[in-house]
Amino acid sequence: MADETTLATLAALTVTVSLPFYLYGAWIMIDAETVTWDVLVFHLKVILPGLVLNTIPVVTWMIPRLFEQLNGLTAIHAILGLQAYAMLVFALTGIVRIFQAKWTANLYHDPDQDISLDDLHENMGAWRGRLRVGVFGYVLFWILAWFLGMYRYVSGYILA
Repeated sequence: MADETTLATLAALTVTVSLPFYLYGAWIMIDAETVTWDVLVFHLKVILPGLVLNTIPVVTWMIPRLFEQLNGLTAIHAILGLQAYAMLVFALTGIVRIFQAKWTANLYHDPDQDISLDDLHENMGAWRGRLRVGVFGYVLFWILAWFLGMYRYVSGYILA
């Protein structure tokens, strides 16, 4: 089995590599004039590998080792990571409802309809707000957790 430093390096690299997927996925949605079904599917195909690259090291390496090395920095790192995932779940509560409303109105297959998103449902504004807050929160807490994780990696494996 690989030694601890090798596993830590692989985890740090894998989590770091997930960021470009998130950024490109965000760019796809920001750049799209109209979010069609094809744009949505392409966006999901881009961000899903990022989520997988991030989640696999968390579940298989970081969480099992959490209580072995529990200290203040580890606890803060874990809280920031959990908060990132909580914000992702919060965003999903908005995107699922938006998806349902757009699907019902056939806006994915026929996006040229002259319908405002806010006219699709009385709660559309709240759902879009959840999505924005959730995505922004996920990225913010992910970046904070990443910086703290990189600090822990450098101080624990490179400088130690």
